[in-house]
Amino acid sequence: MNQSVTRIVAVRHGQTAWNVATRIQGQIDIGLNAAGREQARRVALALAREDIDAVYASDLQRAADTGRALAERLGLPLRTEATLRERAFGEFEGLTWDEVKQRHPDASRRWRQRDPSFGPPGGETLQDFVARAVEALAAIAARHRGQHIALVTHGGVLDALYRASARIAIDAKRTWQLGNASINRVLHGDHGFTLVGWNDALHLEGDALEEGAA
Repeated sequence: MNQSVTRIVAVRHGQTAWNVATRIQGQIDIGLNAAGREQARRVALALAREDIDAVYASDLQRAADTGRALAERLGLPLRTEATLRERAFGEFEGLTWDEVKQRHPDASRRWRQRDPSFGPPGGETLQDFVARAVEALAAIAARHRGQHIALVTHGGVLDALYRASARIAIDAKRTWQLGNASINRVLHGDHGFTLVGWNDALHLEGDALEEGAA
């Protein structure tokens, strides 16, 4: 293993009721629903035999509980980090996408166009959020040079990670998928992040994995 490179398996949290309702969670602390808890269990089983040295998660419970399932399976402590939280959406939080469009048409347009300087009232601008997320991810990776770590976080944070890894501008339209409890792989070294694999959801398909299965 290259001692200057950190291997990262990055996981989006399991499903919540607000994901199903297309309701903006942001930094509201919403827990997993039953499907999300099963997804967390499957992630843990899928990664159980990997040589992971540390497990980190956002401190919001939907990510922390997904990360805890993996950490417990691996026999590792869960390390929670507030810097891995989802983007703060201010007044948008708790609304559905359609409600935002109806109540805040101009703000909705700027949001959907990925205006880097736009932030919902009381929330983070896109450029500030991406800078915060990428800095947090890089700082954690730098602590574990030569190791293999798991990061459990949110869709917005992982979108920022994908863009940093694939060298895609923050205002470019998203053309890639990012499902709940998907497994994503990147490397981090002297030249930043490098994309390895994205949106692996095979562990979520079909019958539940058997105990002890890889």
